[in-house]
Amino acid sequence: MNEKFEHLLLRAEQLISRIESVLPQALSQPDWTASVAYRYRKRSSGHGALEPVRHVGVMHLSDLKKIEPQKEKIQLNTLQFVNGKPANNVLLTGARGTGKSSLIKACLHEYAGRGLRLIEVDKADLIDLPDIVDVVSERSEKFIVFCDDLSFEDGEPGYKALKSILDGSVAATTPNVLIYATSNRRHLLPEYMKENLSYTHTDDGEVHPGEVVEEKISLSERFGLWVSFYPFTQNEYLTIVAQWLSSFGVVSTAIEAARPEALVWALERGSRSGRVAYQFARDYAGKHAAST
Repeated sequence: MNEKFEHLLLRAEQLISRIESVLPQALSQPDWTASVAYRYRKRSSGHGALEPVRHVGVMHLSDLKKIEPQKEKIQLNTLQFVNGKPANNVLLTGARGTGKSSLIKACLHEYAGRGLRLIEVDKADLIDLPDIVDVVSERSEKFIVFCDDLSFEDGEPGYKALKSILDGSVAATTPNVLIYATSNRRHLLPEYMKENLSYTHTDDGEVHPGEVVEEKISLSERFGLWVSFYPFTQNEYLTIVAQWLSSFGVVSTAIEAARPEALVWALERGSRSGRVAYQFARDYAGKHAAST
């Protein structure tokens, strides 16, 4: 009889363990001393975790050239945030490879010593933003929740979660959390020609967008600070190339000689972005070092 009871008890414990493994679980605190940057990851079980980034890429604000107005706005907003003063959620939009993500990483490097931390969240996991905010709300550090290359298709669940957390949720805003997002779309949702038909005009000529357009604008308007980035001119591109080549230890005479190759590199890729400049500099510096 005892053996049967023990067997039933063991089976019951196993069943309970299996049920608990699939039930929603509260997000646990990570090791906050392990890193200055974290990624939110969902497991196959559906449970989320904040994982420390073991090797954080080093990016200095001085490394980023030809985006001085954008750099000034974001650095000032971040400094206000770190100092405990009012600051805005930020939407960085514009041409690819112009330094949007790099600028956020550079701000992290600049102010990590003063308590700034970064949590990277994929758009698919934005529905868990309230849980992430709850975990960090009592911490003394300042947290930037970073959403890179953010855009939504119609009906995606993360859209409404982000909209709510930015502005409009019943919960009070957490003073130690800001959202920094980058996107190639200013309004974060796809826009179609037919939506222009929903605009209306009053008798005095004032234009009013329709409900569909208003909905698409409403999310981006919840970011207090908009910062736009633009494609680089040829001279700006070459300046960025020279900056990166110099950082890789290439001498000035070789940097000047590299200009024609840098232009061909950009032409082949159809872009004069900062990312393309950095990739060329790595390639050229590697070949130059190998030949000396």
